[in-house]
Amino acid sequence: MTAQAGTGRTNQKQRTRTAIVAAARDLTATGAEVTMPAIARAALVSEATAYRYFPDLASLISEALAGVWPPPAEALAPVADSADPVERVAFACEFLLRGILARQGSVRAMIAATITRPETVTTRPGIRFGLIDHALLPLEDTLGATDPDAFAQLKRDLAVVVSAESLFTLTDLCGLDPDEAVTSAVRTATTLTEAAVRAIA
Repeated sequence: MTAQAGTGRTNQKQRTRTAIVAAARDLTATGAEVTMPAIARAALVSEATAYRYFPDLASLISEALAGVWPPPAEALAPVADSADPVERVAFACEFLLRGILARQGSVRAMIAATITRPETVTTRPGIRFGLIDHALLPLEDTLGATDPDAFAQLKRDLAVVVSAESLFTLTDLCGLDPDEAVTSAVRTATTLTEAAVRAIA
């Protein structure tokens, strides 16, 4: 094989991989169900080809979502000047859940993958944790300094509420429409934060 032929094949592989990731990203943005066959069709490749580049759907979605979510400081820029952790948590919760609703097909696929194959959990984006940490920055020098265990517990409590699992429980099991579900989760997140703030008042 000539060097030129080898380079051509490498370039073709890169184009194929790029097309698969782009198709996954486009499908993710629709909020529709995300499956490997659907991605392969959109990328104009066979499903077998898609699996040659990505061993499972979770790893493909993870790469497709890379860079889609803004960093926490950018996401919370509208409340950057607020020193009120309750306001900041409310904003962070709504920001995350609205983003999940917009991409829920891919989020559901990632959750399903990590339930059936727990070893893939590291490929799942941990967006909530960065948002929670950034939202609670005003408490670092108060609750975080005086009662680090309580501060850590608050973050764990919020991780349960500020999450896709919470959102889908409210919509799928409790029967709330998306807006009602977001409002309910935000109310719970702010109640938890308000209780923590009162404890240090």
